[in-house]
Amino acid sequence: MAAANNVFRVDGKVALVTGAARGIGAEIALALANAGAAVLVTDLADAGDTVAKIKAAGGKAAALKHNVTVEAEWEAAVAAAKREFGSLDIVVNNAGIETAALIANCTLEDFSNVMNINVNGVFLGVKHAIRAMAKPNGNGGVIVNMSSVAGLIGTTGHVAYHASKGAVRLLTKAAAIECAQLQTGVRVNSVHPAIVQTEMGANFMQHLVDLGLAPDYASAEAAVKAMHPIGHFGEPADVANGVVYLASDAGKWVTGSELVIDGGLTAI
Repeated sequence: MAAANNVFRVDGKVALVTGAARGIGAEIALALANAGAAVLVTDLADAGDTVAKIKAAGGKAAALKHNVTVEAEWEAAVAAAKREFGSLDIVVNNAGIETAALIANCTLEDFSNVMNINVNGVFLGVKHAIRAMAKPNGNGGVIVNMSSVAGLIGTTGHVAYHASKGAVRLLTKAAAIECAQLQTGVRVNSVHPAIVQTEMGANFMQHLVDLGLAPDYASAEAAVKAMHPIGHFGEPADVANGVVYLASDAGKWVTGSELVIDGGLTAI
């Protein structure tokens, strides 16, 4: 039996993490590298800082500019991971955006843009990860899709985001069942954070003010914090550690599942 600390390692694995220039994505890339993986960090923004941090800690990483809504760029990203590091074993579909509007005021353009990035981008990531990793031509692997508590519950003012993250949740389950039944050796799971101390988390509070749902930022922050029974917001590392668990052999019997990391928000 492997030692408890060893089953949480991903030594010798190659990971691709989207939206990893900053925030939760950057923390996921760092955590996977610290656990032993070589990481291809992708983003539309410059991801050089994330790569530099990984290399400074003794890890292996490379960066690639990557629009997750363009299929040809997914093909290029998978090829880059194999070219740089020799294989592809873990794909984390983290890239996503958020917008805010009351339903009656939400434009079709904004709704479609969120769905394109948050859903189509994940679909393409799942599709090309399976193509690269599925047995018998591949060695199997792990896909982790970043959903949200917004994929489990509803709130006022974020209809497009909720719709997209709910879609990611069930896309994940469908992919997990298909991969298992076809004996591909690929596990697929989703992660569902609540409010985390990132730029996107701060934007959520500001949206409440902008929509007239809170009088000011401090009031919005206090109200949202109170939604988390544990008493505080999460940190990017809290989410990243969950991803490492799913990617490692510690999670080898886990597929089609929702890992909820939310300070108790959805338990109320």
